[in-house]
Amino acid sequence: MATDFIYKYYIDPIRYGEAYNPVDTVTYAILLIICVYLLYRLFTKINITIDRSFIYALFPWIVFGGFLRVVEDCNMLAAPISYVLVTPLIYFFIFAIAFITLISSWYLERKKVISSWKLIFGYAGGVCSFVTLLILLWFGFTHTTIDLSATAIILTVTAVTTILIYAVLRYIFKWTYLSERLYQMLIAGHMLDASATSYGIDLHSVHYVEQHVVGNALIEATGTAFSMFPLKLLVLIPGIYILNLYRKEGSESLWYLILIAMIMVGMAPGIRDMMRMMLHV
Repeated sequence: MATDFIYKYYIDPIRYGEAYNPVDTVTYAILLIICVYLLYRLFTKINITIDRSFIYALFPWIVFGGFLRVVEDCNMLAAPISYVLVTPLIYFFIFAIAFITLISSWYLERKKVISSWKLIFGYAGGVCSFVTLLILLWFGFTHTTIDLSATAIILTVTAVTTILIYAVLRYIFKWTYLSERLYQMLIAGHMLDASATSYGIDLHSVHYVEQHVVGNALIEATGTAFSMFPLKLLVLIPGIYILNLYRKEGSESLWYLILIAMIMVGMAPGIRDMMRMMLHV
Protein backbone atom coordinates (compact mmCIF):
# COMPACT_ATOMS: atom_id res chain seq x y z
CA MET A 1 0.00 0.00 0.00
CA ALA A 2 2.76 2.41 0.96
CA THR A 3 4.69 1.45 -2.17
CA ASP A 4 1.69 2.19 -4.39
CA PHE A 5 1.29 5.57 -2.70
CA ILE A 6 4.94 6.48 -3.25
CA TYR A 7 4.87 5.43 -6.89
CA LYS A 8 1.58 7.21 -7.59
CA TYR A 9 2.44 10.56 -6.01
CA TYR A 10 6.24 10.76 -6.22
CA ILE A 11 7.95 8.33 -8.59
CA ASP A 12 5.50 8.14 -11.51
CA PRO A 13 5.24 11.95 -11.93
CA ILE A 14 9.03 12.04 -12.33
CA ARG A 15 9.21 8.97 -14.54
CA TYR A 16 6.42 9.99 -16.92
CA GLY A 17 6.81 13.76 -16.77
CA GLU A 18 3.37 14.26 -15.24
CA ALA A 19 2.09 17.44 -13.64
CA TYR A 20 2.49 18.04 -9.93
CA ASN A 21 -0.18 16.76 -7.57
CA PRO A 22 -1.26 18.12 -4.16
CA VAL A 23 0.73 15.48 -2.28
CA ASP A 24 4.14 16.04 -3.89
CA THR A 25 3.57 19.82 -4.00
CA VAL A 26 3.09 20.02 -0.23
CA THR A 27 5.95 17.58 0.36
CA TYR A 28 8.42 19.56 -1.73
CA ALA A 29 7.37 22.83 -0.07
CA ILE A 30 8.01 21.32 3.36
CA LEU A 31 11.36 19.93 2.20
CA LEU A 32 12.38 23.36 0.93
CA ILE A 33 11.60 24.95 4.30
CA ILE A 34 13.52 22.24 6.14
CA CYS A 35 16.52 22.53 3.80
CA VAL A 36 16.69 26.31 4.21
CA TYR A 37 16.68 25.99 7.99
CA LEU A 38 19.27 23.19 8.02
CA LEU A 39 21.55 25.22 5.74
CA TYR A 40 21.19 28.18 8.06
CA ARG A 41 22.17 26.03 11.05
CA LEU A 42 25.10 24.47 9.20
CA PHE A 43 26.49 27.77 7.90
CA THR A 44 26.15 29.32 11.33
CA LYS A 45 27.99 26.41 12.92
CA ILE A 46 30.97 26.53 10.54
CA ASN A 47 31.02 30.35 10.50
CA ILE A 48 30.06 30.92 6.88
CA THR A 49 28.67 34.43 6.66
CA ILE A 50 25.32 34.65 4.89
CA ASP A 51 25.28 38.16 3.48
CA ARG A 52 24.58 40.08 0.30
CA SER A 53 27.77 38.96 -1.45
CA PHE A 54 26.91 35.34 -0.68
CA ILE A 55 23.42 35.76 -2.18
CA TYR A 56 24.83 37.39 -5.32
CA ALA A 57 27.24 34.47 -5.69
CA LEU A 58 24.23 32.11 -5.66
CA PHE A 59 22.47 33.76 -8.60
CA PRO A 60 24.59 32.08 -11.33
CA TRP A 61 23.61 28.74 -9.80
CA ILE A 62 19.92 29.62 -10.12
CA VAL A 63 20.49 30.41 -13.80
CA PHE A 64 22.40 27.14 -14.17
CA GLY A 65 19.44 25.26 -12.70
CA GLY A 66 17.03 26.84 -15.17
CA PHE A 67 19.29 26.06 -18.13
CA LEU A 68 20.07 22.51 -17.02
CA ARG A 69 16.38 21.67 -16.71
CA VAL A 70 15.98 22.50 -20.41
CA VAL A 71 18.62 19.87 -21.26
CA GLU A 72 16.11 17.27 -20.10
CA ASP A 73 13.31 19.00 -22.00
CA CYS A 74 15.41 18.60 -25.16
CA ASN A 75 15.68 14.85 -24.52
CA MET A 76 19.46 14.98 -24.79
CA LEU A 77 19.84 12.29 -22.14
CA ALA A 78 18.21 8.87 -21.99
CA ALA A 79 16.37 7.45 -18.99
CA PRO A 80 17.16 6.77 -16.20
CA ILE A 81 19.97 9.40 -16.29
CA SER A 82 17.47 12.03 -17.47
CA TYR A 83 15.43 11.56 -14.27
CA VAL A 84 18.17 13.38 -12.38
CA LEU A 85 17.30 16.54 -14.32
CA VAL A 86 13.58 16.37 -13.50
CA THR A 87 12.12 18.35 -10.61
CA PRO A 88 12.66 17.80 -7.70
CA LEU A 89 15.72 15.59 -8.28
CA ILE A 90 17.46 18.34 -10.21
CA TYR A 91 17.40 20.56 -7.12
CA PHE A 92 19.28 17.92 -5.14
CA PHE A 93 21.69 17.41 -8.04
CA ILE A 94 22.51 21.10 -8.38
CA PHE A 95 22.65 21.49 -4.61
CA ALA A 96 25.24 18.72 -4.42
CA ILE A 97 27.43 20.36 -7.08
CA ALA A 98 27.03 23.84 -5.59
CA PHE A 99 27.59 22.67 -2.02
CA ILE A 100 30.78 20.79 -2.90
CA THR A 101 32.03 23.85 -4.78
CA LEU A 102 31.12 26.13 -1.88
CA ILE A 103 32.81 24.04 0.80
CA SER A 104 35.89 23.47 -1.38
CA SER A 105 36.35 27.16 -2.15
CA TRP A 106 35.65 28.08 1.50
CA TYR A 107 38.32 25.59 2.60
CA LEU A 108 40.83 26.98 0.08
CA GLU A 109 40.25 30.48 1.40
CA ARG A 110 40.87 29.31 4.97
CA LYS A 111 44.12 27.77 3.77
CA LYS A 112 44.94 31.11 2.08
CA VAL A 113 45.11 29.49 -1.37
CA ILE A 114 42.50 31.92 -2.72
CA SER A 115 41.47 35.37 -1.54
CA SER A 116 37.66 35.08 -1.77
CA TRP A 117 35.66 31.84 -1.74
CA LYS A 118 32.46 33.70 -2.64
CA LEU A 119 34.06 35.06 -5.79
CA ILE A 120 35.25 31.61 -6.88
CA PHE A 121 31.89 30.09 -5.97
CA GLY A 122 30.03 32.65 -8.08
CA TYR A 123 32.42 32.26 -11.02
CA ALA A 124 31.99 28.49 -10.91
CA GLY A 125 28.21 28.89 -11.18
CA GLY A 126 28.71 31.32 -14.04
CA VAL A 127 30.92 28.87 -15.93
CA CYS A 128 28.35 26.07 -15.46
CA SER A 129 25.60 28.38 -16.74
CA PHE A 130 27.63 29.51 -19.75
CA VAL A 131 28.61 25.98 -20.80
CA THR A 132 25.02 24.76 -20.47
CA LEU A 133 23.78 27.74 -22.49
CA LEU A 134 26.25 26.92 -25.28
CA ILE A 135 24.98 23.33 -25.33
CA LEU A 136 21.38 24.54 -25.60
CA LEU A 137 22.23 26.99 -28.38
CA TRP A 138 24.05 24.24 -30.26
CA PHE A 139 20.96 22.04 -29.91
CA GLY A 140 18.76 24.85 -31.16
CA PHE A 141 20.90 25.51 -34.23
CA THR A 142 21.27 21.82 -35.12
CA HIS A 143 17.98 20.22 -34.04
CA THR A 144 15.20 22.78 -33.51
CA THR A 145 15.30 26.57 -33.86
CA ILE A 146 16.37 29.73 -32.08
CA ASP A 147 13.32 31.95 -31.59
CA LEU A 148 14.65 35.21 -30.19
CA SER A 149 11.28 36.93 -30.59
CA ALA A 150 9.81 34.74 -27.84
CA THR A 151 12.67 35.67 -25.54
CA ALA A 152 12.28 39.37 -26.34
CA ILE A 153 8.53 39.33 -25.67
CA ILE A 154 8.86 37.49 -22.36
CA LEU A 155 11.67 39.75 -21.13
CA THR A 156 9.77 42.88 -22.17
CA VAL A 157 6.62 41.81 -20.32
CA THR A 158 8.77 40.89 -17.33
CA ALA A 159 10.43 44.32 -17.28
CA VAL A 160 7.17 46.24 -17.70
CA THR A 161 5.27 44.33 -15.01
CA THR A 162 8.20 44.49 -12.60
CA ILE A 163 8.49 48.27 -13.00
CA LEU A 164 4.73 48.74 -12.59
CA ILE A 165 4.54 46.63 -9.42
CA TYR A 166 7.59 48.35 -7.99
CA ALA A 167 6.22 51.81 -8.78
CA VAL A 168 2.81 51.11 -7.23
CA LEU A 169 4.21 49.58 -4.05
CA ARG A 170 7.07 52.04 -3.69
CA TYR A 171 5.39 55.35 -4.53
CA ILE A 172 1.66 54.79 -3.95
CA PHE A 173 1.74 52.43 -0.97
CA LYS A 174 4.99 54.03 0.30
CA TRP A 175 6.88 50.77 0.76
CA THR A 176 10.24 52.51 0.94
CA TYR A 177 11.99 49.25 1.78
CA LEU A 178 11.45 48.16 -1.84
CA SER A 179 14.61 50.13 -2.56
CA GLU A 180 16.23 46.88 -1.39
CA ARG A 181 17.66 45.36 -4.57
CA LEU A 182 16.87 41.81 -3.54
CA TYR A 183 13.16 42.59 -3.18
CA GLN A 184 13.25 43.98 -6.71
CA MET A 185 14.93 40.79 -7.94
CA LEU A 186 12.26 38.75 -6.14
CA ILE A 187 9.52 40.61 -8.03
CA ALA A 188 11.42 40.30 -11.33
CA GLY A 189 11.97 36.56 -10.86
CA HIS A 190 8.30 35.83 -10.32
CA MET A 191 7.22 38.17 -13.10
CA LEU A 192 9.55 36.25 -15.41
CA ASP A 193 7.81 33.04 -14.36
CA ALA A 194 4.34 34.55 -14.90
CA SER A 195 5.33 36.12 -18.23
CA ALA A 196 6.83 32.92 -19.60
CA THR A 197 3.87 30.81 -18.42
CA SER A 198 1.20 33.14 -19.81
CA TYR A 199 2.96 33.62 -23.14
CA GLY A 200 3.79 29.94 -23.52
CA ILE A 201 0.29 28.63 -22.81
CA ASP A 202 -1.83 31.32 -24.46
CA LEU A 203 0.30 32.65 -27.31
CA HIS A 204 3.18 30.34 -28.28
CA SER A 205 2.86 28.05 -31.30
CA VAL A 206 4.00 25.04 -29.25
CA HIS A 207 1.39 23.65 -26.87
CA TYR A 208 2.61 24.09 -23.29
CA VAL A 209 0.73 23.27 -20.09
CA GLU A 210 1.00 24.43 -16.49
CA GLN A 211 2.27 21.64 -14.24
CA HIS A 212 1.75 23.19 -10.81
CA VAL A 213 -1.46 22.37 -8.98
CA VAL A 214 -2.64 25.86 -7.99
CA GLY A 215 -1.61 27.50 -11.24
CA ASN A 216 -3.26 24.82 -13.35
CA ALA A 217 -6.51 25.07 -11.36
CA LEU A 218 -6.57 28.85 -11.76
CA ILE A 219 -5.89 28.68 -15.50
CA GLU A 220 -8.69 26.15 -15.96
CA ALA A 221 -11.06 28.31 -13.90
CA THR A 222 -10.28 31.58 -15.71
CA GLY A 223 -9.58 30.23 -19.17
CA THR A 224 -6.33 32.15 -19.51
CA ALA A 225 -2.75 31.72 -18.32
CA PHE A 226 -2.50 35.47 -17.78
CA SER A 227 -4.29 34.81 -14.49
CA MET A 228 -0.81 33.85 -13.23
CA PHE A 229 -0.08 37.55 -12.74
CA PRO A 230 -2.74 38.18 -10.05
CA LEU A 231 -1.84 34.83 -8.48
CA LYS A 232 1.78 35.93 -8.19
CA LEU A 233 0.70 39.24 -6.65
CA LEU A 234 -1.42 37.42 -4.05
CA VAL A 235 1.74 35.63 -2.93
CA LEU A 236 4.38 38.32 -3.51
CA ILE A 237 2.77 41.30 -1.79
CA PRO A 238 2.08 39.67 1.61
CA GLY A 239 5.32 37.69 1.24
CA ILE A 240 7.45 40.82 0.90
CA TYR A 241 5.58 42.52 3.73
CA ILE A 242 6.13 39.57 6.10
CA LEU A 243 9.75 39.22 5.01
CA ASN A 244 10.41 42.84 5.88
CA LEU A 245 8.81 42.42 9.32
CA TYR A 246 10.99 39.38 9.92
CA ARG A 247 14.10 41.25 8.83
CA LYS A 248 13.46 43.81 11.57
CA GLU A 249 12.84 41.26 14.30
CA GLY A 250 14.61 38.06 13.24
CA SER A 251 17.95 36.81 11.97
CA GLU A 252 19.46 38.72 9.05
CA SER A 253 21.21 35.57 7.83
CA LEU A 254 18.01 33.52 7.80
CA TRP A 255 16.24 36.41 6.06
CA TYR A 256 18.79 36.21 3.25
CA LEU A 257 18.30 32.46 2.86
CA ILE A 258 14.49 32.68 2.85
CA LEU A 259 14.63 35.49 0.31
CA ILE A 260 16.97 33.64 -2.06
CA ALA A 261 14.77 30.53 -1.78
CA MET A 262 11.73 32.61 -2.78
CA ILE A 263 13.64 34.14 -5.68
CA MET A 264 14.79 30.69 -6.81
CA VAL A 265 11.29 29.13 -6.98
CA GLY A 266 10.20 31.93 -9.33
CA MET A 267 13.30 32.71 -11.36
CA ALA A 268 14.54 29.19 -12.11
CA PRO A 269 11.22 27.96 -13.64
CA GLY A 270 10.92 31.27 -15.50
CA ILE A 271 14.36 30.86 -17.05
CA ARG A 272 13.57 27.26 -17.95
CA ASP A 273 10.24 28.13 -19.60
CA MET A 274 11.73 31.04 -21.52
CA MET A 275 14.54 28.87 -22.86
CA ARG A 276 12.09 26.14 -23.86
CA MET A 277 10.08 28.62 -25.89
CA MET A 278 13.19 30.01 -27.51
CA LEU A 279 14.11 26.48 -28.60
CA HIS A 280 10.52 25.31 -29.29
CA VAL A 281 10.89 22.22 -27.09
